[in-house]
Amino acid sequence: MKLIVNGVEKEFNKDNLTIKELIDLLEIKSPAIAVAVGFDVIPKDQYETYQLKEGDKVEIVHFVGGG
Repeated sequence: MKLIVNGVEKEFNKDNLTIKELIDLLEIKSPAIAVAVGFDVIPKDQYETYQLKEGDKVEIVHFVGGG
């Protein structure tokens, strides 16, 4: 499956990835992230069920505290 993640095309050996599986594959450990697919921000309670499709454009951002 090919996805565009944060502007970079990536290929994964698994079809029908969920957002949760993608986050795990990318080894993202931060709990303070937001995920958008196309122009839609996906609620965290859908990460385990939202199915990504071939060619989806996924943006993953993490929040950084500071002052």
